[in-house]
Amino acid sequence: MLVTGVVALICVVLGLAVGSFLNVVIWRVPRRESVVVPASHCPSCDAPLASYENIPVASWLALRGRCRHCGSGISARYPAVELLTAALFAAMGVRFHDSWVLPAYLVFTAGLVALSLIDLEHYVLPNRVLYPVGFIAVPLLFVGSTLEDDLGAFWRALLGGAVAFSVFYVIHVISPRGMGFGDVRLSFLLGCFLGWLGWWYVAFGLFAGFLYGAIVGVVLMVGGKRKRRQHIPFGPFLAAGAMTIVLVGEPIVDWYRGL
Repeated sequence: MLVTGVVALICVVLGLAVGSFLNVVIWRVPRRESVVVPASHCPSCDAPLASYENIPVASWLALRGRCRHCGSGISARYPAVELLTAALFAAMGVRFHDSWVLPAYLVFTAGLVALSLIDLEHYVLPNRVLYPVGFIAVPLLFVGSTLEDDLGAFWRALLGGAVAFSVFYVIHVISPRGMGFGDVRLSFLLGCFLGWLGWWYVAFGLFAGFLYGAIVGVVLMVGGKRKRRQHIPFGPFLAAGAMTIVLVGEPIVDWYRGL
């Protein structure tokens, strides 16, 4: 229990820092800007931010959500992303506190946060985020599997990614308006990290994504917020479904299998 708490606390601190960087990614990548240079600055007046203005959550609270240079409002999304990332990192820390694959799942989680928020705002899952996440997270999954002496789980993960990609690709070919190719690319990453846990996790994780999307879509249409043929970004629902099953899927899978 003590070890789990320590790992979770470390993940919270790391999550706050990573969440701060994800804010940069979420803002700059859709605008085709570098995430490295220039340094963090106010999006309204471009004034560079001092180091004490970049402290996750605390700086936003201290500045009361406004730029100290021009007084423009700073969106509450910034601390929200930092807190969300910290919470998800903590949950992953609890879930994999005794596993070498924890770093891989943390990178996976960070990628899903960034991709989901970009998709919600811009209706795109950019390769500039998706590919680096895959190129970092999948090798980390291999390293973790090797240290766990369970390479079989890694090969299952790759096969799970291939199966998910194939299924989503067929759906995309049949209905390209309903399933963008960004979702197809994302499905490989989801299939890998669900597949590492087991085949049932792949099935339930992808099903949960479709279920979340259907429920929210119906609610929005009933509420008059979306028309029947109006596009709804699917990436966030796929991410939410995968995260749900990764974190709390074990009892669901065991219940379904009657264990």
